[in-house]
Amino acid sequence: MLKLTLEQPAKSRVVLQYTRLEGVQPALGVSPAAPARIVFENLEDHARHQVEVMVQDLLEEERDRALGRDEYERKETPGPGGGYRNGYGKPRQLATSMGTVTVRRPRVRGLEERFESAILPLFVRRTKQVAELLPELYLHGLSEGDFDKALRGLLGDAAPLSASSIARLKAKWQAEYEAWKQRRLDDLDVVYVWVDGVYVKAGLEKEKAALLVIVAALRDGSKVVLTVESGYRESTESWLKILRDLKARGLSAPRLALGDGALGFWGALAAVYPSTVEQRCWNHRICNVLDQLPKKAQADAKALLTQIPYAPTREAAERGKKLFQAWCEKRGYGKAGALLDDDWERMVAFYQFPEAHWKHLRTTNPVESPFAATRLRTNAAKRYKKVANATAVIWKTLLLAQQSFRKLDMPGLCAEVADGATYENGVRVRRQCPEEELLRIAA
Repeated sequence: MLKLTLEQPAKSRVVLQYTRLEGVQPALGVSPAAPARIVFENLEDHARHQVEVMVQDLLEEERDRALGRDEYERKETPGPGGGYRNGYGKPRQLATSMGTVTVRRPRVRGLEERFESAILPLFVRRTKQVAELLPELYLHGLSEGDFDKALRGLLGDAAPLSASSIARLKAKWQAEYEAWKQRRLDDLDVVYVWVDGVYVKAGLEKEKAALLVIVAALRDGSKVVLTVESGYRESTESWLKILRDLKARGLSAPRLALGDGALGFWGALAAVYPSTVEQRCWNHRICNVLDQLPKKAQADAKALLTQIPYAPTREAAERGKKLFQAWCEKRGYGKAGALLDDDWERMVAFYQFPEAHWKHLRTTNPVESPFAATRLRTNAAKRYKKVANATAVIWKTLLLAQQSFRKLDMPGLCAEVADGATYENGVRVRRQCPEEELLRIAA
């Protein structure tokens, strides 16, 4: 039951002031009014009620503008075409970031054109901010079954939420992902790429599905997700398919590619982009070496190993390698020391690029770090029914992470690298023009 007080303001329309009576419940279909006395315990109810009143007033003002007159005012000229008020629609819940409010859309009849509210369109049940919040919460690890429980406390018990909302979002992401895979890449001037695979439980197979990911650094120093594609583990055939597709869509050869040693990526890269320099991840190599050592020796070995990729020159790195190998031989760990000789040229390729970029080029961290966000999502999902669903969701998660990607240090050097500048131990090698070369020879 509500006590209604009529007040007559300066304008002609009558304003209804609602006061909720102590211990009396509101009638069915009518939203509870603000409490008569505002204290901390009912502050949120009061704030939500004020939002509800404001939205309802906006809807009625919009209707009055469409009719060209306020409530209880007559038409200036009699006759058809002026339109009339036609009551209200059924009570409707609208989820906003300030809570769920109940409003009723005003109805109009007799207008030449159909009256459509721009404030509250048909079938809209949540504001844009709440609609954007749902996918972000899902991508950050909130499972479908927890949405109802987690959000009703914030948006109110009447919030229009359901698991089907997330199902529709995933279907939309799948369509967006398919379009993203077909985009042209001619305008991307790629300098460096980092490659890796993430494994998720998807489909009916016992083995986890492999999703192959490439993150690229562009000419301006920014980083973008270049591709997310499912493959058979990390085989050469899967990487060949991906790289050939990128090339067919206009991607030029990157100057440097970084990955770990277990990939079939290197064979595919040599076949599609043979001019690209190859760099292996130092984190993976150090872990491989430490696995060959007993636990009691790993701390001392790691201290020696981590110094090698941080040496100021390639020559100093080679001296560090020999020092570690001598340390291993002296203690009977020769097999562990010999691992550093495998693919050594790929381990020190970063010395051919600007020193300011070395911190980005020693490891595959730029592509592995965003996987932390994807693991929140994949751990919550447990298992995806289809690999395609997992691919679309992880792609969307990586695009969300891309918004916080940092540029490379000294991004202006990326343009020099893209233009073919050569470096030796991180310092640019200036090529002499033919006239300078002749003068040097003559001297």
